[in-house]
Amino acid sequence: MKKLFSLLAILILVAQVQAQLPRIIILATGGTIAGTGASSDRAGYTAGKIPIEDLIGSIPTVKKIANITGEQVASVGSQDMTIDIWKKLAIRANEIFTKNEADAIVITHGTDTMVETAAALAAALPPASGKTIVLTGAMVPYAFGSSDGLFNLGSALSFAQTLPAGVYLAMNGRYFQWDRVRKNRETGVFEAI
Repeated sequence: MKKLFSLLAILILVAQVQAQLPRIIILATGGTIAGTGASSDRAGYTAGKIPIEDLIGSIPTVKKIANITGEQVASVGSQDMTIDIWKKLAIRANEIFTKNEADAIVITHGTDTMVETAAALAAALPPASGKTIVLTGAMVPYAFGSSDGLFNLGSALSFAQTLPAGVYLAMNGRYFQWDRVRKNRETGVFEAI
């Protein structure tokens, strides 16, 4: 009986700790961060093939920093981003914040049109929402051994907890306000402007 009470006490303590963690919903759209190919030693890959649940499951410590859930909004490369997907993201983000489903949102995205999506979201969200959205992606596909995607996703989750309300991009351990960043088309690196 003593063991049962001890187990129950531990479960209650774990539930209390989890209840105190920030709630973050990841809205996945695809991109290189979710890219896979025939093999990790070949240049070709297809963007947006890895489901968000697999990306979340690939970060072992993620449940220690926040209560994370994921939703697959789209599975496209950023060159195939559309106004319809922007609408879905904006509608879902507004719903999440209006219904208080999360404290912040992270969006996984291809890097080529990430700034444009951030601009669309900034225009669509009411300034008074008081919430944070962080977009992130990768330059190297998930399936490749040298992928930067999980590091970028982990950084975005951390930034989403600490940044003031607004729309941001997180890449390479740095964050940028959506309207003060550009992707250098020659180097592929995001730079402050």
